[in-house]
Amino acid sequence: MYALVDGNNFYVSCERVFRPSLNGRPVIVLSNNDGCAIARSNEAKALGVKMGAPWFQIRELANTKGLVALSANFALYGDLSDRMMAIAASYAPRQEIYSIDESFLLFEGMPGAELVSIGRALRDQVLCWVGIPTCVGFAPTKTLAKLANHVAKNAERKPGSYPAEYAQVFNLGACSATEVAAVLMATEVGEVWGVGPRTSARLKAYGIHTAQDLTRVDSKMLRREFSVVLEKTALELQGVSCARLEDVPTDKKQIACTRSFGRPVLELAGLAEAVSSFAMRAAEKLRSQNSAAGTLQVFIHTSPFRTDDPQYSRSVTVPLSRPTSDTNILVSAALAGLRQIYRTGFKFAKAGVMLMDLVPETVQQAELDLICEFDGLQQPPEKRLLMKAIDGLNRRYGRGAVGVASAGTNAGSAPRGWTMLQERRTPAYTTCWEDIAIARA
Repeated sequence: MYALVDGNNFYVSCERVFRPSLNGRPVIVLSNNDGCAIARSNEAKALGVKMGAPWFQIRELANTKGLVALSANFALYGDLSDRMMAIAASYAPRQEIYSIDESFLLFEGMPGAELVSIGRALRDQVLCWVGIPTCVGFAPTKTLAKLANHVAKNAERKPGSYPAEYAQVFNLGACSATEVAAVLMATEVGEVWGVGPRTSARLKAYGIHTAQDLTRVDSKMLRREFSVVLEKTALELQGVSCARLEDVPTDKKQIACTRSFGRPVLELAGLAEAVSSFAMRAAEKLRSQNSAAGTLQVFIHTSPFRTDDPQYSRSVTVPLSRPTSDTNILVSAALAGLRQIYRTGFKFAKAGVMLMDLVPETVQQAELDLICEFDGLQQPPEKRLLMKAIDGLNRRYGRGAVGVASAGTNAGSAPRGWTMLQERRTPAYTTCWEDIAIARA
């Protein structure tokens, strides 16, 4: 039996932990550069604010409806996520952290009534210890557990969409066949885990409108007309487990670091700082999964929304002589690529670095050892020790504490032109000494 534990409106809930005055008010969290809504409170949803709505289009709601907009505070969200996941892990022998606000738990051989009690205890503890409201869904497959969690949320948030007794904690596995069919029939097919908007539209063209409809379709047709993934999704909805718990996250096949700029960047020097910083961050992520990159890609482009400005978009792929995770080599390659594609006279709005052709670090080291054996080249062990030391210092003193000179410096009060706009960000209450909240009597 699987359980899916999910934080409700997670980013907004994190903000409310330290600002209880936001409870009951319409609140949204904005994306990088304060561009669009990436999290909404139930009150904001009731105002009609859509996920991804551009801030400039809904800004007026701040004056007319009291909408509160906050910049994303990922340091806070990540820390509260760690606390929530640690509590959830104590309730089951196995856990898969699926996203910053979701985790699967695996329960085996436990009766349904006891699972509901466990779910309520878990929910109460997370709310008491962390301050985040959650919903818990139980079911015999991961897809059904996702669905059960969806039901638990909507039964509370949208009275009448599902039976009220399903709210907050719902065990779909304890329902009768008739009750399961009713739940599947009440769920629109686009709400099923893994069914995106395009797939949903195609399914509806075939007359498949609900989750129950999807369970009745011939699996061979789904494989032929859609994909093996959708075929497995339909089987999971029927109670056939096809997706296993992943205790250890799989290594990424590509690693990217991209950002939109807080203001347009015109000069090569500003772009070089940004690209160097992105390559540094990507290299750190690469080393965290013990991988090495064989190819690097750099891109820059102007803003398509500034229609009066000249438009330019280019990317270049830079092959590396051998796979590496060395920050200096990756930054040098990124800057070489940037110099190839940079053109004067444009207002650049975004840039990024992507590391590709990833291999395990052990493969890279074996290759270097073989080369050294034949051509006498020496791979200085100090290089790897240096990267390890840099990563350790940045973890201890904050990202960017130590880096390459081409990335510029954080010293001084003037912000760098390419950094993101975060004018509405709240303090990092739990990860920065200067931002610790003060309780007053």
